Amino acid sequence: MRPADRLYPFSSHFLETRGLRLHYLDEGPRDGPPVLMLHGNPTWSFYYRNLVLALRGQYRCIVPDHIGCGLSDKPADESYDYRLRSRIEDLDTLLGTLDLRQPLTLVGHDWGGMIGFAWAVRNPDRIARCVVLNTAAFPMPKSKKMPPALSLVRDTALGALLVQRFNAFAGIASRVAFRKPVSREVRKAYTMPYDTPANRIATLRFVQDIPLRAGDPGFDILLDTAEHLHLLADKPCLIAWGEKDFVFDAPFLGKWLDYFPQAVVHRLPDCGHYVLEDGGPVLIETIANFIGIKEDSKHGPASGIHPEQG
Repeated sequence: MRPADRLYPFSSHFLETRGLRLHYLDEGPRDGPPVLMLHGNPTWSFYYRNLVLALRGQYRCIVPDHIGCGLSDKPADESYDYRLRSRIEDLDTLLGTLDLRQPLTLVGHDWGGMIGFAWAVRNPDRIARCVVLNTAAFPMPKSKKMPPALSLVRDTALGALLVQRFNAFAGIASRVAFRKPVSREVRKAYTMPYDTPANRIATLRFVQDIPLRAGDPGFDILLDTAEHLHLLADKPCLIAWGEKDFVFDAPFLGKWLDYFPQAVVHRLPDCGHYVLEDGGPVLIETIANFIGIKEDSKHGPASGIHPEQG
């Protein structure tokens, strides 16, 4: 099941890994500079559709769906552990099969930032530049407390029931993660992959896997990533930040600037967690210009953006 081609006009590709099928987009010229776009929870590659449309004329856009998300397989716990370490390994396997010959642009949102930067600090020579979209790759800032809604899901049986039985996480996110109007069709596309309790396992496990303190699975990876972010400090970096995000808020932005003080910061005071949606064509064009896309004299750098609004 896929969204309408008008919203998601891409060809599907699949990687067999761990006996599972990982879905990904591979759009644009094969010899074009690669752009890797990594989504978070509870989104999927659909989140990047407009950025892919803006870039694929000149760039090779690689956009995976993490296992359990989007159009990838959604296995039960006995077939996949849904841990950060496995996510990074999946990404490394995918990039190994694509035989990319040039350094890539890393674009990360939400969990995609944690996964992507954990890979990037292990492979700094393979990174050309970074785009940070309301995400983290370091422990929670001391001034920040875990939002109660996330604690409910992460730490209680009630929260788990609400997410897996009633699709509370993806369903609520499709309402509150936007701060600007979107069509019913777009909202439906965000929740479409998570249409049964079995298919919602990743939306729950991602929250349960949030590493908060020493001893939590993945916390060692998070610390190691933070300690090695300096290896990327000389890379061009754009931080596009929705300031109405109730999770990734000002303390997180402040930490990014500690690590990447040279970053170009694009603050969006009226945008929420789904910053690419709220930021619209202007933000897409800002990212495209940062990456270095050349304008088409007839259509400009962002032609094809937001087909659902056309």
